[in-house]
Amino acid sequence: MHCPFCQSTDTRVIDSRVSEDGATIRRRRECEACGERFSTLETIELKLPTIIKGDGRREPFDARKLRLSMDRALHKRPVSEEQIEATVRAVVHQLRMTAEREVSSRRVGEFVIAELRKLDHVGFVRFASVYRAFEDVADFREELDRLERELPGDGQLPLLEGAAATPVKGPRKR
Repeated sequence: MHCPFCQSTDTRVIDSRVSEDGATIRRRRECEACGERFSTLETIELKLPTIIKGDGRREPFDARKLRLSMDRALHKRPVSEEQIEATVRAVVHQLRMTAEREVSSRRVGEFVIAELRKLDHVGFVRFASVYRAFEDVADFREELDRLERELPGDGQLPLLEGAAATPVKGPRKR
């Protein structure tokens, strides 16, 4: 490891800490030549499959593009950054577990849809509307009907987190 201050190759590790998710190690280092301290981040580098696009083009998997599409689908939704990052990691993990050198973009989209369905139903419908290219209201309605059939209980989502789903009644009479 080269010192970023003097470019010396003589550095030593002072402290190492594993991240909460166990995916990275942060190392505190000190340069033996100039005495400056700096941190490095160590991650596992695994080759992810090449993505085959709908038109036949091939391109390397890009987790930033995946994160951007999830950010769009979950815009203004009550989902934390940590939950989004965990969802991205879950999709990347599924890609690694395929053990294939090439994966179609359709398959990646199905991985994303499955994870978004568990995370946030509105984000799921937003992503699905673009991914599955809904062309009219009937396509939306069909997907919403499918989602409602899969929901436990009365099929309604609570308006507020932690709130029970209650039926809406007509206006109160005074």
